[in-house]
Amino acid sequence: MKTAILLMGHGSRVAEANRALYEIAEMVARQGGFAIVEVAFREQHPPNIQAGIDACVARGAQRIVLYPYFLYAGAHVLEDLPEEMAAAARRHPGLEMVLGTPLGVHPKLAEIVCERVGATLQAAGWQP
Repeated sequence: MKTAILLMGHGSRVAEANRALYEIAEMVARQGGFAIVEVAFREQHPPNIQAGIDACVARGAQRIVLYPYFLYAGAHVLEDLPEEMAAAARRHPGLEMVLGTPLGVHPKLAEIVCERVGATLQAAGWQP
């Protein structure tokens, strides 16, 4: 069975913010060895979630991990994304889908924040 990964972001009117998710998708495909990785946005920017699911199916996916690239499990993750999955299930009978957990609290995120704070301190010429 072919499995796809659909990375879902909030979406922004700022194009650069949306391009970042495509870069993450390329890294996920490469590092995870996934053949099908697509990107979709909840709002503000195409493709929307339904179009992202359709793109996975068009590439032969029979199972999709819908991964919310969000920090927290807010209303989009808890309410909107399950509704999106239900709508897609009606259009694609037999398609298996599972919703991943958002980034949340993780030691690696704290490590990244510390790295970025250190870079900011250095760029400002401030001593840590």
